[in-house]
Amino acid sequence: VRRRASFESLPCHKYPNETLIYNGYLGCSPLYPNVAITFRTLTAYQQAHRSCPRFSLQAHCKMLCYLHDMPYRPYLRSQFSAAYDAYLEILYCVDRLLKWELKHDTPNWWLLNACPPCIYKLTDELALNFDWFATIDSNNSLKRWGSSIHNSIARDDRRRLRTDYWISRDVVDKFKDEVKSRTALDNNNNPDDWEDIQKDGEVPGKVSFNCTAHWWNAGPEQRKKMFAVFEESGVFVAACHHQFVLVVCDMIQSGELAKYALATVDRLMTVYGQNGACAYDIGCAFSKT
Repeated sequence: VRRRASFESLPCHKYPNETLIYNGYLGCSPLYPNVAITFRTLTAYQQAHRSCPRFSLQAHCKMLCYLHDMPYRPYLRSQFSAAYDAYLEILYCVDRLLKWELKHDTPNWWLLNACPPCIYKLTDELALNFDWFATIDSNNSLKRWGSSIHNSIARDDRRRLRTDYWISRDVVDKFKDEVKSRTALDNNNNPDDWEDIQKDGEVPGKVSFNCTAHWWNAGPEQRKKMFAVFEESGVFVAACHHQFVLVVCDMIQSGELAKYALATVDRLMTVYGQNGACAYDIGCAFSKT
């Protein structure tokens, strides 16, 4: 409920925000806030945005204005955004302290504990054909326009990934020169030496099918849509067969290049070992790398 309130600070409180946080509020400015938002409201938006990433701060502020029967003003969105950024930083610091206390901050802790059925081993457990199994693929729904498209000045994003979910751009780019030239494929000269398993009733030589020549994702880059207009054109994800996400990397100004799959598989093999299996919708083309 939108209301005016006054709180009495404790002797240990040095700043107004300490008193506000003690009473369940978070100020919209760091030193002398005039407006504060309850933690319940911030938590409600966090969960709503997690369920629907398209649910923006502006939409949430407009919803609150409608609930309180007041006109929307653009500065309300700025105030809520400042408080929400501080709220997320508080959650991150608390989570980091918990991980440190529980010894969950070791390298590759998430990969080694993401899925107990896949990763944990039992005493006297029978050996399987593969020690691990994962599925990898890309998704181009999470696009972000490049600043050059709107003739605007590119802003320096100094934020850094603070989770071992993500594979950094520098690590991915180490594999950009690992793939052989696709010139032969572009010219349709022996586009694929992989053969389909012949089914009953099929006449050899009557139906020709080359996987990498016909499968859209495996086609040459010249046949794919250009993604240069996007600073980020999507994400490349690896998940276990229990649907736990293992690692993610950004696809930068490109379509589904082999370097993303190579970086992902390299991370999985480094942590889990080489005796693993990986499902990929263009695995026949990827196996050539």
